[in-house]
Amino acid sequence: MRLVLLLVWLWSLAPTAMNTKVASAAPDPPSAPSLAHCPKTCGDVSISYPFGVGPGCFRRGFDLICDTTTKPPKIFLGNTTTQVISLFPSGTVLASIMYTIPMVPGVGTYNLSWESPGRNLNIATYNYLGFLGCGIGVYLYHPDTGDLVGHCTIKCASMASLLLVTEGGGICNGMGCCTVTFPVAFRGFRVTIVKNNETVPQPFANITIKAFLSFRPYMFRIADLLSDKINASTVGASSAAYLSTVITDKPNCAKARSDDKARYACGSSNCVNVTNGGYSCTCSGSSDDGNPYILDDCKQEYNHTPKMNCSRSCGSTNIPFPFGFEPGCYATRRFQLNCASNRTLIGRPPVKYEVTNISLDDGLLYVNKLSEFEDANMNYLSIYYGGSGYFGQQLVYGLDKSDLSEEFGVWRWSAANLTCENAKNDSAYACRSANSECIGVTHGKLYIGYRCKCSPGFEGNPYVQSGCTDIDECLLPNSCNGTCYNLKGSFRCCPHGMFFDPVGKQCTPDKRQNLILGVSTGIGSGFGVLALALGAIILVRRLKRGAQRKIRRAFFRKNKGLLLEQLISSTSESVTHSTRIFSLEELEKATNNFDPTRVLGHGGHGTVYKGILSDQRVVAIKKSKMVEQSEIDQFVNEVSILSQIIHRNVVKLFGCCLESEVPLLVYEFISNGTLHDLLHGDQGAKCLLTWDDRIRVALEAAGALAYLHSSAAMPIFHRDVKSANILLDDTFTTKVSDFGASRSISIDQTHVVTIVQGTFGYLDPEYYYTGQLTEKSDVYSFGVILVELLTRKKPIFLNSLGEQQNLCHYFLGRLKDETVMDIIDSQVVDEASQSEIDEIASVAVMCLRTRGGQRPKMKEVELRLQLLRARRRPRRTHEQELRRDGDTKPSLSTPMKSRSTSVAMAKNVELGVVAVNSSSQALTRCYSMEQEMAASSEFPR
Repeated sequence: MRLVLLLVWLWSLAPTAMNTKVASAAPDPPSAPSLAHCPKTCGDVSISYPFGVGPGCFRRGFDLICDTTTKPPKIFLGNTTTQVISLFPSGTVLASIMYTIPMVPGVGTYNLSWESPGRNLNIATYNYLGFLGCGIGVYLYHPDTGDLVGHCTIKCASMASLLLVTEGGGICNGMGCCTVTFPVAFRGFRVTIVKNNETVPQPFANITIKAFLSFRPYMFRIADLLSDKINASTVGASSAAYLSTVITDKPNCAKARSDDKARYACGSSNCVNVTNGGYSCTCSGSSDDGNPYILDDCKQEYNHTPKMNCSRSCGSTNIPFPFGFEPGCYATRRFQLNCASNRTLIGRPPVKYEVTNISLDDGLLYVNKLSEFEDANMNYLSIYYGGSGYFGQQLVYGLDKSDLSEEFGVWRWSAANLTCENAKNDSAYACRSANSECIGVTHGKLYIGYRCKCSPGFEGNPYVQSGCTDIDECLLPNSCNGTCYNLKGSFRCCPHGMFFDPVGKQCTPDKRQNLILGVSTGIGSGFGVLALALGAIILVRRLKRGAQRKIRRAFFRKNKGLLLEQLISSTSESVTHSTRIFSLEELEKATNNFDPTRVLGHGGHGTVYKGILSDQRVVAIKKSKMVEQSEIDQFVNEVSILSQIIHRNVVKLFGCCLESEVPLLVYEFISNGTLHDLLHGDQGAKCLLTWDDRIRVALEAAGALAYLHSSAAMPIFHRDVKSANILLDDTFTTKVSDFGASRSISIDQTHVVTIVQGTFGYLDPEYYYTGQLTEKSDVYSFGVILVELLTRKKPIFLNSLGEQQNLCHYFLGRLKDETVMDIIDSQVVDEASQSEIDEIASVAVMCLRTRGGQRPKMKEVELRLQLLRARRRPRRTHEQELRRDGDTKPSLSTPMKSRSTSVAMAKNVELGVVAVNSSSQALTRCYSMEQEMAASSEFPR
């Protein structure tokens, strides 16, 4: 295996390399016509001088290579592997710089370095170097002096500690990943990575190191750490850095202008000294944003008339002239915007914002900070264009300066930096409508320029010919108590009995007033009689509705509506707003008066109907079977519990209805049925759930139960965990449902004594005999579900003799006899490895221990399943590669003697740091208690 990542510094060879390209470089500064033959794009990247592809198209040291063998083509800096993502006329480069470094046994030090071919690009200080790895130290050295300028270390204490990082937002803090920042702008970097003398736990030993240069914040993921290469959708999406162009053939502007005018890059544009040597070129503020490295490109004429068929929207944002996207659609380039992914963008790196609204009347631009600049400082006072020009001053930083999550900006803008008096004499005067006027724009004592506004009484766009149109004030709220007549730019109000004379432009008496008054009286009398008749009809209907309301109110009180309101209002405000009380009329309409064809199933506590609400949401409506008062209490209990739960793997409650004799519960509709149906529907056919699906379903169900036990506002014990209460939506996402038997307890309680409820086959034997409900009761039931996923057998099933058999008793007996592989589902045997079957079996054995105190917590079970799924992903990728090379999948039909490892692991399982001894006595006791329960399995729940 070849050791990667010692990039050799080529600075000593740079002069030689550049001399070979002198003949192919363009004259400085070139004119736009002299570059007309040059390629303008490579794939999706626009090419701007001084960079270029081909002879005569680039300044010395700025040549690019366009690789047309890829789709789309990719562009690189010279003969390097540094890919260019974007190029900007100002000289800014967005580049992808990333590396993967395999850890080699016996090698403790790795070196990494980078610089641009001609040392003509600066790495700005808002970029950083990010690293993924375990048990390493990273040291950043100055590329010229060799001084140490930054370092960080990475540890991987345990899977649990890494999970805490991801749950805390994924911020790189030295656990799994770390970052090193640049104290000043560098022309390159040199990094040494040293392996620390510390023990790294599996599976993190000798893990591949990933390194990348970026300006965007990176959110750590365990999957990125475990992968052998940089993930393009996560780390790769973050690994892009902004580099600024530097002309390095002279140390500063003065030397460049005096020593070698023929090679002076700026021409008629501004020259700016660079702090670490060299200079760069910029356009002045009054010259907009042309290319400062092309002769006279900073100058631009004002476009008064936009071309036809210009795009005037991006997403939900309207784009009025003088702004625009395409050439010919904006007045000058300073008003050019970009539309990307339905977002309107303005600005240049590193200051870039999304435009949400443009106000011509107020001369304001509303912007939001882009997500990729979330770490940027909102105290930027302007969008920077050129050397000293500003687009506009930012006036407001946010609604609440302490709430950085809602940062936004409002900028004043001007058409040009001129006074109104001077602008009116300028050929580029922007106010083109005859009904417009010029207004000066200031910010405090700072004069920004002028803008245009429609004259009073007109509205529209003052920047285009005939853009300001008359406002019909009579259609708007006004102070006229008589008859309103609209005029151009104003309106006239005439008292009653008078009308407006357009010739004399005044109000005159109306001789038709008496006739109009008589007709009006007759019409009014007719409407009066009609109103009385309608009033009588409405009164009768209101009386009927009042009676219905009384009946529904009585049902509301009977169904413990006041108690339910109290329980819901006692929860958080967000839950209160999301839980709605539906009217009976709305639910009858949604279910077609509870048509039997809409029945989805009959649960332990009622019948479930499919319904479609008025907002077209498809919902499941549970109609409880109320016979006794205790069942009403169970209904109230289910609504109260569901209203407190907000979890992606728990069925979502929309609300309830208490206006009928039988209360109704409305929750989200789950389209793919239950886990029980998918596992046990047609035993002769192949199950729709693959082994990967079964692990994911088990993991998501475990996460939901762990949330109920420990993360909810009050611990909640489900008390009826079974495969029939695990639903799967259209994306096969797990949803835990049916909380009619659930109990919530205070945080300081460990158990509660209740009447035994549940389903035989899933019922915790300790709970069955003692009546003490604990979180470990749900753990036992979850263990039965794990056995179902392994064997595809029901909790109470018929054996080969036609006798009812308890799955727990049967499974543990097979484990003891070392014949458990004979009852594993054939699809699982085909798709899973022996170690994965052993792992799930061992977790199931821990969950099925007779004594609740010896069972793990649901959070521990979830962590075991997470680790199993994380280990399976790389193995599955390896198997797919083997199959592509013609290899076959290894057989799982090993001798039964090898299965003894599974039994040994199941009897001596260790989860976290607590080891639990499963003696033969404990297993024997589980058999006897389950046998007693199996005798009663024929009774309903």
